[in-house]
Amino acid sequence: MEKIIKPIFKIAGDVSVPGDKSISHRALMFGSICNGEVSIANLSIAEDCQSTLNCLRALGVQIKNRSHDTLMIKGKGLFGFEEPTHLLDAGNSGTTIRLLSGLLAGQSFYSVITGDTSLRSRPMKRIIDPLRLMGASIFGRCGDTKPPLTIIGKTLKPIEYTLPVPSAQVKSAILMAGLYTDGKTTVIENAGSRDHTERLMAYLGAKIENGSGAITIARGELAAKDIHIPGDISSAIYFIVAAILSRNSRLHVIDVGLNPTRMGAIDILQEMGADITTTEKGLRCGELYGDIRACSSELHGINIAPRMIPSLIDEVPILSLCATQASGTTSIEGAGELRFKESDRLKSAANGLNRLGADLTETKDGLIVKGPTPLSGSRVNSNLDHRLAMTFAIAGLIARNETIIEDPECIAISFPNFFEKLQSLIGDTDGAISNA
Repeated sequence: MEKIIKPIFKIAGDVSVPGDKSISHRALMFGSICNGEVSIANLSIAEDCQSTLNCLRALGVQIKNRSHDTLMIKGKGLFGFEEPTHLLDAGNSGTTIRLLSGLLAGQSFYSVITGDTSLRSRPMKRIIDPLRLMGASIFGRCGDTKPPLTIIGKTLKPIEYTLPVPSAQVKSAILMAGLYTDGKTTVIENAGSRDHTERLMAYLGAKIENGSGAITIARGELAAKDIHIPGDISSAIYFIVAAILSRNSRLHVIDVGLNPTRMGAIDILQEMGADITTTEKGLRCGELYGDIRACSSELHGINIAPRMIPSLIDEVPILSLCATQASGTTSIEGAGELRFKESDRLKSAANGLNRLGADLTETKDGLIVKGPTPLSGSRVNSNLDHRLAMTFAIAGLIARNETIIEDPECIAISFPNFFEKLQSLIGDTDGAISNA
């Protein structure tokens, strides 16, 4: 399948986005090990979260759908999982395989978790090493670096572990395994990463302490409490950027997550001169949420330093697009982790945007973007990467002539109704988005 994107005049209106994907994964996993029934509302409908659901069902967890984004989980407690009768399939989801490995390491059975071709090429040593320090029996292929992962459940021991690089997935895998130890497990971060795991654990009554870059978890059961998930800021950012880069545009994003560890892209856009305001509405299940307003803006280039990357790791491609329309040079540093996502996102972003007429240069761990450069429609390859496909779709809206995106169906990994939501904000523009 291919999508044709034509230039538009403006973006306008109110929009809500699906539930936060990162929180949805965690809500499903923690709900499954609670003692009692847990209702989860505004769950992400992304394919990645469906992979987590499928794995949990294969582990014997009873899950009933109440609507397309609300379900009930009958929690089985810490040791209630059943040995799966077949391979656990994480699909394209790195979050599923890494976080679930932390829970499986403390079970009393044998399991194997795998994924699609893309996931089987992604690095797993980063979770294998600390879980082995906890006594886990876990093995991968290619020298214990790639999936499938074979896990033989063991009695785990507590550790103190300093993360070599900021990673919410590695941190979460260790903290989840820490629930199965007799003692206290501590994860030390030299640079902060998204903290949804800590917040949800605290909300569900876990024995968790968080301060001064150290997070400590002790063994204990989780209480069954209902969870309501805020909108995903990493999905909203595409519409926000569309409004900023389009003339005469004004956008209102409703009930979106405003977690401070996820606001890096908003902070960067404001530093570049974007007209963005946020309004906090309060806390829900430990997560801050509210509204975001964005208007057409003139941008200027800045330096995005390594310390900022953990809070905007998913947004680097769309921020690169912003940089192509900003006056001056934008440099992005310390983003080498992006070379190990669904695609090499540094290379893919540079290749795709340059094909549209931009001026991006790859560095070892980042990008140098010169702007402003007018974009001209062309054929671009998504590289089967949802973040790249959505970035190129927004680029197509501000480019001259039409842009053709190859393999856009990968967007369903995180945002299945992306094009429908985008079309609603474009209004009555005839044929701005169509199938080739």
